[in-house]
Amino acid sequence: MFPASDWYHENFRENITSNILLDLTIFHLTSILYKPKWLSCKRLINLKESRVKQIATTLSNPNIALIKYWGNRDERLRIPSNGSISINLAGLETRTSVCFDPTLQQDTLTLNGASAGKTARERVSAFLNQVRIMSEVRSFAAVVSENNFPTGAGIASSASAFAALALAAAHAAGLQLSEQELSRLARRGSGSACRSIPGGFVEWFAGDNDETSFAESFAPAGHWALGDCIAIISHAHKSTGSTEGHATASTSLLQDTRIATTPTRLETCRRAILNRDFNSLAEVAELDSNLMHAVMITSQPPLLYWQPATLGIMQAVQKWRSGGLPCFYTIDAGPNVHVICLEDEIEQVTARLQRLPGVLQVRTATVGGPARLIM
Repeated sequence: MFPASDWYHENFRENITSNILLDLTIFHLTSILYKPKWLSCKRLINLKESRVKQIATTLSNPNIALIKYWGNRDERLRIPSNGSISINLAGLETRTSVCFDPTLQQDTLTLNGASAGKTARERVSAFLNQVRIMSEVRSFAAVVSENNFPTGAGIASSASAFAALALAAAHAAGLQLSEQELSRLARRGSGSACRSIPGGFVEWFAGDNDETSFAESFAPAGHWALGDCIAIISHAHKSTGSTEGHATASTSLLQDTRIATTPTRLETCRRAILNRDFNSLAEVAELDSNLMHAVMITSQPPLLYWQPATLGIMQAVQKWRSGGLPCFYTIDAGPNVHVICLEDEIEQVTARLQRLPGVLQVRTATVGGPARLIM
């Protein structure tokens, strides 16, 4: 994430305060003396906007990567070491409201009904600074965000959170951004968030700079009726987040090999989706998931997100597929397991997962659409 240093925060805040005070002074002088030549029309419009709350509310879905993103070429800009492919998850949602308010003395963040901690607040404030730089808005913002699924447990809550935040903040600030520009903006908050901006089946092009690293859809949500049965074995917030984990990827002896072979898996995955070839998709997705976790386990320090129940689900899913049930597993940075199946098989896969030891709950999703403005 962006470094939100005390120096930058204080200076940015001081500049905002100074600008508002200057505008107010000029406004009062103008109202008393009324000399229109002092101010251009644009300046008068800016004076009006500086005292008006600017609000937007959005919804976005988390996504599950079938070809994984793990490790960055550029940590600050979140330029990934390799491209990735994912699907958005309809039914799992983040709802985020952003209100730029000139009366605020600092950015605030309410997450799932509670005031967020310092680290999360600073991360969001640093992101909002990018929006302020891109726009003429200089006010601080109140951000309210809610998930209808576990946060920080390996279900891509940061992806949906920053996708929703990017869209809401951009609209509230009056920015007219293309989908590609929104994807690039969301990436600055959380890499995988760029994939939650477009809908359906999405590919994130790694690129080599800010301009070329973005995600776009290569097939709409209705292209293939797939389901995701998420076996939740822990609601706990993971001890090591993805941001910290990405920074350790290069310490694994396996990472260079994983990156070098990713283009082949991307092509196989893309072709399998376009051709609706379930068996090919199952094989490449499980392989890619295992490779990412092999890198995690062999990094310094090692990251082992799997729990005994995680392994039990992996083994069961492979057995079910061998027996003719079309399903496969993929696991993000956490213990919970995504079991992808044909949409018609969601009920059967869910029932089987619920009988496995250690499964607390099963959440289901289908292929979802893009991040969207609702207010």
